[in-house]
Parts: sequence; structure tokens; C-alpha cells
Amino acid sequence: MKQYDFVVIGSGIAGLSFALKAARHGSVGVITKRKGADTNTAWAQGGIACVTSDEDSFELHVRDTLEAGAGLCDERVVRTIVTEGPARIQELVDLGLQFDEREVSGHREFDLGREGGHSKRRVLHVQDVTGKEIEEILLRDLRRQPHVDLLENHMAVDLITAGKLGFATEDRCLGIYVLNEKNGEVETIRSDRIVLATGGCGKVYLYTTNPDIATGDGVAMAWRAGAVIANMEFIQFHPTCLFHAKAKSFLISEAVRGEGGILRNNRGEDFMKRYHARGSLAPRDIVARAIDAEIKRSGAQCVFLDITHQPPEFIQERFPHIYETCLRFGIDMLKQPIPVVPAAHYQCGGIKTDVNGATSLAGLYAIGEVGCTGLHGANRLASNSLLEGLVAAHRAAEASVCARPPSHTAQKISLPKWESGGVQDVDELVVIYHNWDEIRRLMWDYVGIVRTDKRLQRASARLRNLQREIREFYWNFKVSVDLLELRNLATVAALIVDSALSRKESRGLHFTLDHPETEDRQFKRDTLLSRG
Repeated sequence: MKQYDFVVIGSGIAGLSFALKAARHGSVGVITKRKGADTNTAWAQGGIACVTSDEDSFELHVRDTLEAGAGLCDERVVRTIVTEGPARIQELVDLGLQFDEREVSGHREFDLGREGGHSKRRVLHVQDVTGKEIEEILLRDLRRQPHVDLLENHMAVDLITAGKLGFATEDRCLGIYVLNEKNGEVETIRSDRIVLATGGCGKVYLYTTNPDIATGDGVAMAWRAGAVIANMEFIQFHPTCLFHAKAKSFLISEAVRGEGGILRNNRGEDFMKRYHARGSLAPRDIVARAIDAEIKRSGAQCVFLDITHQPPEFIQERFPHIYETCLRFGIDMLKQPIPVVPAAHYQCGGIKTDVNGATSLAGLYAIGEVGCTGLHGANRLASNSLLEGLVAAHRAAEASVCARPPSHTAQKISLPKWESGGVQDVDELVVIYHNWDEIRRLMWDYVGIVRTDKRLQRASARLRNLQREIREFYWNFKVSVDLLELRNLATVAALIVDSALSRKESRGLHFTLDHPETEDRQFKRDTLLSRG
């Protein structure tokens, strides 16, 4: 049995930031189911929203965040994360991250981008590969730490809690079971501080901007352990994913619209002016619904993002990754609009936490996209996600270092080994893959950008059947990454549907034709789910 002072599951911006700070106070195990750099963070193009300009202010950033969140943001959390952001940005700069700069009146300053929902330019970026640069710098520093083990190709299976072991004490996390993908064995890891930084659940939908690792593992594990889950009905669909038969999950950054890109329909019209005063720079929920409406109205397969009016040298310097990727698929964004469609992008709900990442289950923290601090409300403001990851990781590290586990767990207690029983290897992988595809397609068709009660009820009924099939697989066959991810996908899909069914109004990212109005009197509150 391995034992650490801190265990972090996930190696994106939140997980790595926490691990680097926790390593000053004890041993840290970082568990990641692929390579260390295989994260949602590494795919982030736009940048980090943070107040760094004299033309901007904390009040403006707070106001923009609250407006995007459609009445469900926790204003105290918003203010904390916005005001503590600059200090966390400086820590990245101190590690060696070089945000893009420009020369103004003989001195250098950050070259700030603007994105949908922002009233000022405040997005720090490294061209259009900001997340990749952050990931590389944090990983490089992590590998230098003597008290940190980076366990790659290890997938968390389930949390071990006092309640599950029958302890007659307060329920709390005591460890975790982890599948070592190299030898197929499930290992037991002991710790009084478990930090979930597993990212989101984009792969629960057929079309997503997320990498394949985004299967909702953290939310599913926390739910099974009894933690409170909040606001899972609010799934953000990014308005502009590249539409091409051979392109897989490639995001066209919101920064393209921030630099003057215009959304046009198949007739070449700037249609967003009909939907919002900010046009193509409206908040994401509004833009995604508008694109969905235009596609359905015209029967077209996509809309188009046009930035051809900008100088070619500017486009190539500001968006080299997007330019080269589009060119590889035969699209020259210097001369022609980019075909785009909405795709599942970000979960605004997750494991309910306070601003320090503490969950309802003692010893368990959740930071980054997997956690629901109250920052995003019913719709995330663009580029607030990386900011939240940094601030929440810092605060969770401080809080967990100060937290004292109960005396009975401070001793070296022995956790039970994983018991496989008489299971066998899965001999019908086709069933797993079929169930995986069915979940993703029914979620896209029934629980997408626009919803109805009938569609949600159909999704709920089918998911109950699928969960029974998957439980049978789980208990009768040897665990594998594919089986574990399928199990987690089904769990998270059901949580999204249950949350959506309970909200009989339209707010932010949850829009239903049966209840098209916002109803503050009944629903200006979080949707909370718990097995307890």
C-alpha cells in the first residue's frame, strides 16, 4: 500500500499547481490516466482572464462574470477569485511563462485579448497555445520536485471512505483505488487529503471540443462516495468548433471573434446582430443557441466565422496554431470564412465546494473544472476557467495543509486490498463501445443546446437501462480503462439529465422549450444532488 500526505488526481493546471505547493509540506502522489500532458489544460487556446490593465478594474471583471452567470454566481466567490488572480498570474510568470506582449509608448505591456462577454481586453495569452505553454512549464517544475511521484497511466477507480469501511466516525476520505494500466492491477493508495482535479465531461456528448480523457471521472467518483453534486444541467457548448469531416474536436478560439471575427450564416449575413447587442461577442450561451437556431432554420450544416478582413500577417502571428490546422484541412482563413458548429465544451457544475475546494466529504477537495465553487453560475465567462484553476489550487493547498485529520486516521491504518473475485477478461468489447456511442448520441440528441421535457425523460429512461447493463459488466469482468470510463460516462450523463429535469425554467446554458422563461422565485438557486 502506497501512502502520501497528499494525493492529486489529474495533471492539468489545477492539479499541478496544487501539487507544487503541497510538495513544500509533504509527499505528493499525482495520478493521471494518460501521460502528464494529456489534459484539457493543454488544449486551452484563448488564455487567462485577469485584470492587469489600468483601463480595466476588478469591479468590471466581477460585473461581467455575474452577468454571464445569469443570477447563479456566488458573488463572494467571484470577488475572491478575480481579486486574487493577479498574484497567481505573477507566480506563472516567475516560473518562466512568457505571455505575449506589445510595445506601447516605449515600454512593454501584456498584449491582452478580448472575448465574448468581456467589457474590456483582459485575456492574457501565448499566441493561441496558452494552455499548452502553461502545462509544459508546470510539468517541468513538477518533475524537479523530490517529494512528488507522477504516476502516469494510472486511472482512479473509486474513493475509499470511512463509511464504506464501516468506521463509526465522521465519514471522510481515507484513500483511493487506482488501476495501473501497465500491469492491469488495481493498487491501494492511502492519504487523508485527496484532491480531484480531473477536469470535465465533454466526452459524454457526441461532439465536443474536449480530448478523449474528459469522461467525468471525478464527478462520478465523488457521487459514488456520497459527495454533493451541483448544477450539472449547465453544460457549456462552445459556439465555434471546426466543422470538417476529418477534423476531430478542434476548437476555434473565442479570441478569433475577440479580434474582429464575424459569424455569418450560409447567406453571408452577420446574423448575431439579431440576437444580442454585442453581436458575435455575446456570451457563449447566447451565441451557441443563435447558431443552433440559424442551422435549424436554414437546413445548413454549419455557419461561418469570417476574419478575412484582418491583415494576413496579424492572423498568422496571433493565431498560428489555428491557421496551420485549418490550412491542413484545406481552409485558408486568410481568404475564406471558417466553417464552425457548436460542440460540448465545459461543465459549469460539478462537485459542490467552497472557495477553498473543500467538498461535503471530509478529506476530499475538488479544484478546476470538476469543482463547482459558484464562480461560473449558469454560464461561464470566457477564459475564467484557467483563472479559477490557479486560485482554487492555491487556496486548496493552504486549506488542506492546515486541516488536521482525526486522530484515528493519523495512525498508519491499513486499507483493504482490491478484491477482483472470480471476474474474467471482457470478451465482448463491442458491447462496451456500443454503449459508449449510445450514451454520447442520446445526450447530443436529447440533452443538447435546446431541450424539452419529453427528450429529457426519454434520455433518463434509456440511461437507467444502460446503467444496469454497465453495472453487470463492472461486477463480472476485470476492470479496464474502457470499462471504467464507460461507467463514469453513464453516471455523469444521468446526473446531467436529473439536474435538467428538476429545473423547470430556462437560465444560462439550460434552455428548454417547455419552460422558456427565467423563474427567479423558484429557481434562483443551485441544483443539488446527493446519494446521502
